Amino acid sequence: MANDATTTQTYDPGALPGLPSGYRPWPALWALVVGFFMILVDSTIVSVATDAIWIDLTKGTDLNGVIWVTSGYLLAYVVPLLLAGRLGDMFGPKRLYLLGLTIFTLSSAWCGLSGTIGMLIAARVVQGIGAALMTPQTMAVITRTFPPNKRGTAMALWGSVAGVAILVGPLAGGVLVDQFGWEWVFFVNVPVGIVAFIAAVILVPNLPTHKHRLDFPGIALSAAGLFLVTFGLQEGQKEDWSTGIWAMIGGGVVLLVVFVWWQSRAAEPLMSLSLFKDRNFTLSNAAIACMGFSVTGMAIPLMLFAQKSMGLTPTRSALLLIPLAVLSGALAAPSGKLADRVHPRYLTGFGFAANAIALFWLAFVAHDTTPVIGILAPIGLMGIGNAFIWGPLAATANRNLPLQLAGAGSGVYNMTRQVGAVLGSAAVGVLMQHQVAAKFEAATGHAQSGGGGAMATGALPEFLRGPFADAMGSTIVLPAAALVVAFVLVQFFATPTHQKAAA
Repeated sequence: MANDATTTQTYDPGALPGLPSGYRPWPALWALVVGFFMILVDSTIVSVATDAIWIDLTKGTDLNGVIWVTSGYLLAYVVPLLLAGRLGDMFGPKRLYLLGLTIFTLSSAWCGLSGTIGMLIAARVVQGIGAALMTPQTMAVITRTFPPNKRGTAMALWGSVAGVAILVGPLAGGVLVDQFGWEWVFFVNVPVGIVAFIAAVILVPNLPTHKHRLDFPGIALSAAGLFLVTFGLQEGQKEDWSTGIWAMIGGGVVLLVVFVWWQSRAAEPLMSLSLFKDRNFTLSNAAIACMGFSVTGMAIPLMLFAQKSMGLTPTRSALLLIPLAVLSGALAAPSGKLADRVHPRYLTGFGFAANAIALFWLAFVAHDTTPVIGILAPIGLMGIGNAFIWGPLAATANRNLPLQLAGAGSGVYNMTRQVGAVLGSAAVGVLMQHQVAAKFEAATGHAQSGGGGAMATGALPEFLRGPFADAMGSTIVLPAAALVVAFVLVQFFATPTHQKAAA
């Protein structure tokens, strides 16, 4: 029986081709987790800095521009993911990971040096490309170096990073914004990126590569389709949902449909539709898209509510997430071990149900008079739910994939997660602007353009704190609804292959 101490575990390389005798997979996974952690921290750390960026670079007048700081990053993150997974299979996950890490680290410095909102968005786009090159490689290495009956435990570590990042990101962001300015939420990535690069060079193995041809039509169709849909959703409110906006969204949907059709006919498709023959892979992808939608969709409204309506500093706003991070991190290891033995519908179903209840609860109590303790309880429930989603869901998605498709499968899984995140950012951004404008108009008796004028100095007048809180609470209902959809989806999981064999 394998030693339970993850630092000393070894496996028979005969069962996992391409690994040297006595290979220990855990040190390599820890090295990759450092870079993955940095990506997740960057996502959460920026949500705390949103208000400071809004005030400094747009003078409080352009909420849509600030939303694009997140949406531009997510869009650039999602578009290359399929290609990044395929390139990892072709050239090796280690090479692609190191390339992405280099791009991500350098562009982080560029973000911090940006003096205009346009420059910051451009730097965030490049940063997203770097993150896209890195992310599929982490899951591919897990799939290719851990046996099926140990992947749940390994994925638990991968998933628990999200819980830790949820705490470290906002806390670090709050301290950095309060003490040094929003620029330092990006500068902090530079030393972490250097450490991650050195660790990966030393500890991550050079795995066997597989010959593939690039599907250039598929790359063009998927990129154009995703861009048109997301850009149209993001700009819809600003353009008053004009005919041109609807044409853009419709055109994007048509291109994505053509992309799927092309994948069924291409000699070597970018996204092999054979992956979706496995029911658990298909359902996991749909569920993780809902999770991406929810996580991205709730972050900015929650932080803006804490700072604008509750009057908290960035640091104190970030402290609200301590129960989420602590509970998620503490329960990740037990949930990972259960993922190797318990049917995934029970674990992930519980996780999605807990998360959905927590967000509806949070939306209900989002008022300017709500005490801090009233916010901490639903946030703690979110932490419990998170622990039973990230690791178990990733393990379920990738457990039955053949090794030669590990990179492609990881690329698809991470792409669907990021598609959900992009759509969540865009849809919640639209809803948030609409709700702020409507609530402020009701409170002041005249139209407000996303509330920008009222918030030009960053602080809200006392009489607008309540309407702003109501707007943020109404917005959070949308990501909560996405979690309900995910709960329904995971009820249809089939029994995993390794559990059938054990039975």
